Amino acid sequence: MPEDMQVNAQRAKQLSENLSHILSQIQSLNKGNLRLVAVSKLKPANDILALHQPPHNWLYFGENYQQELLSKSQLLPKSIRWHFIGALQTNKCRPLAAQIPNLWCVESVDTTKKADELDKGRRSLCEKAPEYRDVPLRVCVQVNTSGEEQKSGVEPNDAAALCQHIRQHCPQLKLRGLMTIGAIARSQGIAEGKENEDFITLRDVRRQVTSELALPEHELELSMGMSDDFESAIRCESDEVRIGSTIFGERPAKKDAQITENAKGET
Repeated sequence: MPEDMQVNAQRAKQLSENLSHILSQIQSLNKGNLRLVAVSKLKPANDILALHQPPHNWLYFGENYQQELLSKSQLLPKSIRWHFIGALQTNKCRPLAAQIPNLWCVESVDTTKKADELDKGRRSLCEKAPEYRDVPLRVCVQVNTSGEEQKSGVEPNDAAALCQHIRQHCPQLKLRGLMTIGAIARSQGIAEGKENEDFITLRDVRRQVTSELALPEHELELSMGMSDDFESAIRCESDEVRIGSTIFGERPAKKDAQITENAKGET
């Protein structure tokens, strides 16, 4: 980590308050353990460092773009547990898994080819860094629950086959769960007492997959819910929510994003 990466004290305080507020909301909705991934795409590494330090010592951060994730991972502590949550290109899967030792989970696997390439990349990493040989890369199968053409993900009825492929043919990967990006319009348009049907669908897909693969339901987590709809997702049994703008604020345009920024004021 470069010595000149500093954290602006005022910015750190605001980020900490934002995260505390979200955690309080989650606690009021969830009786068990739920993972919050702080989605830091297009935000500087300084912001991530601010939350990774006391008082929160936050571990889980999500990124959407491979090169941005690689750059940040080289600057920040290896104790961070990175989640890749963006659309995956098959030809970039192998380097993604090979270059980032503390890549904790890839949440957007939707083809057998992508799973195979991630497996090869993780194997390459383990050959260079033997200490990771017994640490498989976690993956989630992304399911397109809304049927929107612009969204990635397997069809719900195809999820079990992809999950089975990962378990049987990708020894460097660990199937951790299912992920979906719910249609926000459905969350905004539901009647009181109802929930987003995309989240209900993913819950049903879990039941189908665990039944076909003879797995206990608790072994297949659900990753669903973002800043605008995480409350509905939690009520639908989500095990993980991915929250960005509510913590970090509005994002800049991709062309204007900076990997690091100069901190001003007290650090």
